[in-house]
Amino acid sequence: MVRGKTQMRRIENDTSRQVTFSKRRNGLLKKAFELSVLCDAEVALIIFSPRGKLYEFASSSMQETIERYMRYTKDNRTKPTEQNMQYLKTEEANMVKKIELLEVSRRKLLGEGLGSCRLEELQQIERQLERSRSNVRARKTQVLKEQIEQLKEKEKVLAAENARLFEKVSLSVTLQTGK
Repeated sequence: MVRGKTQMRRIENDTSRQVTFSKRRNGLLKKAFELSVLCDAEVALIIFSPRGKLYEFASSSMQETIERYMRYTKDNRTKPTEQNMQYLKTEEANMVKKIELLEVSRRKLLGEGLGSCRLEELQQIERQLERSRSNVRARKTQVLKEQIEQLKEKEKVLAAENARLFEKVSLSVTLQTGK
């Protein structure tokens, strides 16, 4: 007989929940014992029931294992923080250098601080400015074309309105002269 997959959600029935807790607790304690015996591992397991009752297993002293755990986590908590701080300091230094380079480049593009530039660098700046100018002109041309198209559409609308008003005035004049 094949068991179905158990859904991982709270068991609503109190009795079923208590029975499941007892069975799984015993199974977990058994696995902890087996792990400690078969692999010679130092194992400590602490379980509190829903009613607050303590269940524990320790392959050696529970207190010594907890103290060892506390020392281990304390040592490992400080190391990543120090590594993280060093990484952040390095990143900050890199960002400061990039900002400085960008500022120098911006000043050169504005024509400031060119006294220390070699001929090749000046030619590179000139080519970059020409490309920028070309891009600005292309965008300006595109915007002007779009505005011209909009104005042509507006002209058509106004011409049609003008023709309609002209017809209306002509009709009005014809009616007045015809009287």
